[in-house]
Amino acid sequence: MQKEWVELIVTYDQLEAEMIKDLLESGDMDVVLRSSKISPYPVNVGKIGEVRVLVREEDKETAEEVLKQFREKDSNMEQ
Repeated sequence: MQKEWVELIVTYDQLEAEMIKDLLESGDMDVVLRSSKISPYPVNVGKIGEVRVLVREEDKETAEEVLKQFREKDSNMEQ
């Protein structure tokens, strides 16, 4: 049975998307990054700049919790 991919988050920062992907993959989740960028130049305007982070439907709830905890931890470290 084919498992469905669902959108976890949309960002305009390729580096942020890669960091989220690494974080989730370290927790044994499958992650795919989708982008409409077709040029080698760093364009981040409108839909062209979007990077969508996709996870398997059954992993979405866990991925959201991992991302939330990471952001809270990161926020606490900045204070």
